[in-house]
Amino acid sequence: MDTDMLAHAATGKGFIAALDQSGGSTPKALRLYGIEESTYSGEEEMFDLMHAMRTRIMTSPAFTGERVMGAILFEQTMDRTVEGLGTAEYLWSVKHVVPFLKVDKGLADEANGVQLMKDMPGLDDLLARARAKGVFGTKMRSVIKLADGAGVSAIVAQQFEIGRQIIAAGLVPIIEPEVDINSPQKAEAETLLRASIIEHLDGLDDGADVMLKLTIPDEDDLYRVLVDHPRVVRVVALSGGYTREDANARLARNHGMIASFSRALTEGLTAQQSDDEFNAALDASIQSIYEASLT
Repeated sequence: MDTDMLAHAATGKGFIAALDQSGGSTPKALRLYGIEESTYSGEEEMFDLMHAMRTRIMTSPAFTGERVMGAILFEQTMDRTVEGLGTAEYLWSVKHVVPFLKVDKGLADEANGVQLMKDMPGLDDLLARARAKGVFGTKMRSVIKLADGAGVSAIVAQQFEIGRQIIAAGLVPIIEPEVDINSPQKAEAETLLRASIIEHLDGLDDGADVMLKLTIPDEDDLYRVLVDHPRVVRVVALSGGYTREDANARLARNHGMIASFSRALTEGLTAQQSDDEFNAALDASIQSIYEASLT
């Protein structure tokens, strides 16, 4: 493991840019960016447009490791290049931004108020490829809809089981059991989730470290105990559908958590903007999320 990357991931100021929209969420992300589905045909063209958008973000002068600690990539983005370098290599060597890779294959059907992750065949091969390309860590998402004890326990157990596999491959996993912001039992689910995560963290061996990506909790500083846990490199927050303004305000009240925003980061960016307009809008977005991540 790269100790410089680990130090930056653990203590670097700023936040993680989630640039990992995949197949299902790409058309929506492009639409918000001002590119309608009627203007492209087929997956290849769609992903070319998405990579162009991500490249525009990553190469912007506003996007550097001074305010953006890390970036989460989709597998296709990792396999492509930015300014002639592999994307992960570009992020770290040029921008001093720690590269992460989304590794999950989507969500299973809901059961016990949760959606577990689908099976991940070929995960070991993907992890080996990621490490060879200079990736530091991974991200995998599952979703909690209700405060169901059995469901929450299953979600956390699955995350940590695969997390151990990722640690064994020499990478740092971002454990992401998202609590749906529209859950009628959000606060209760978050209390259950915290207890289950602590139990699994306490069972990790020394040096088997993880990161956590969690929905901003209803109760401020609910996850402070996780921020301070010796097995946790960093606790990051997902925006989960909140507007950037709302997500920033909520995040600022949770000390020690930093942002890992996707849609909230790119809110207001469009393909039609000139480079000056685009860079100014991205700079303002990055600064607001950066400031919310400093508390």
